[in-house]
Amino acid sequence: MADWDIRPATATDIEPIAELRAVVMRPDLERLGRYDEHRVRQRFRDGFDAAHTWVIEVNAEFAGCVALRPAEDAHWLEHFYLAPRFQGTGIGSGVLSDLLERRDGTGVRVVRLNVLQGSPARRLYERHGFGVEREDAVDVFMVRAGRTSADAV
Repeated sequence: MADWDIRPATATDIEPIAELRAVVMRPDLERLGRYDEHRVRQRFRDGFDAAHTWVIEVNAEFAGCVALRPAEDAHWLEHFYLAPRFQGTGIGSGVLSDLLERRDGTGVRVVRLNVLQGSPARRLYERHGFGVEREDAVDVFMVRAGRTSADAV
């Protein structure tokens, strides 16, 4: 696995992340008949919140991003994109493990996400303890309840 690091996102990260989103999501969105070159970028721009987003770097180079947005009863894992050349290297698994470890033992331990139907990313989430909560024709909604230190004893 390559050495990686995460840093807090800033407003200047919005365009590189929007572009990465378009690249990474294109195959799945095309397969589902839902790819729109403008909409895929604009949806990210409309929902971007730097306060809950981190940029993933490999050797100080932009490699991806991930967001963990707090909600009333859970955290939502969102915008988890990794540049294609870094996929399959263990970086995504490392980043996800790190984020989930940070959530475990906190007051709000439940993490939710949605992934596109048929996306290979679903296997990553299942390996990290996420289970299907519900699904529709486009999305699979998944949930993971974290462990407290008492659970590990």
